[in-house]
Amino acid sequence: DLLKPGSIGSFAPFPPCLLLFLLCAMVVKGLKKKQVKGGKKQQLKFIVDCTQPADDNIIEPKDFEKFLTNRIKVEGKTGNLGEKITISRDKSKITVNAEAPFSKRYLKYLGKKYLKSQQLRDFLRIVAPSKTSYEMRYFNINDDKDEEE
Repeated sequence: DLLKPGSIGSFAPFPPCLLLFLLCAMVVKGLKKKQVKGGKKQQLKFIVDCTQPADDNIIEPKDFEKFLTNRIKVEGKTGNLGEKITISRDKSKITVNAEAPFSKRYLKYLGKKYLKSQQLRDFLRIVAPSKTSYEMRYFNINDDKDEEE
């Protein structure tokens, strides 16, 4: 019916084969892609190194580990780690193993929040020395004094 000469109406300047192609393209565009089920989910491993402040007894790594356990949100809920996220501690290094999607940036956000709650945000910062780790470091105050003299 659409390809009869009089039925197209305002689309008359276009050849009928082009209109048929556009109609088919619109139908194909609406189809959903099949998702492959099963297989392994991507495991992400992040490390937060608290060695410097822990050696100086400024923070307790076990408190930071507890803070992360209580604050990390999974599917919009705190305290919902389940089997998707595991947090472990080896002396002063905290390891977070998570199924994707999990953002490394979210770990930095929580680390800054912890430092703020301990009122250490003015003295410590969180730096990324590698692609999968963060490190708590002191601000370099001594460098500023050397430059002024």
